[in-house]
Amino acid sequence: MPLTFTAELFHWRGPAPHYFLRVPEELVPDLKDAARFVTYGWGMIPCEAVVGETRFRTSIFPKDGGYLLPVKVAVRRAEALEEGQTVPVTVTPG
Repeated sequence: MPLTFTAELFHWRGPAPHYFLRVPEELVPDLKDAARFVTYGWGMIPCEAVVGETRFRTSIFPKDGGYLLPVKVAVRRAEALEEGQTVPVTVTPG
C-alpha cells in the first residue's frame, strides 16, 4: 500500500545527525497498521521510498507518536534537496 505525502526536510542535530521527513498525522494510523505485519523491532517499518527520480530502501521509525522517514545523503544530492525544502515522497512499507 503506497502512501504519498509532502513534508518539509529537516535536519536533526542529535548525536548522529540526519535529515528527515515527518509523516503527516493523517497517515500515522495506516503506518501503525502496516507495522503489525512488517516491523523488525522497535516499531521500525522497512520501506521503499521514491523522491523525484530517486528510489531507495530505508526504514520509517516511530518518534513522539508519529513517524520519521530518513532521507539519505545520496538521495539529497541526487535530487538537490536542502533543509527546509518541501519534498513530495511516496513510501511503500514492506
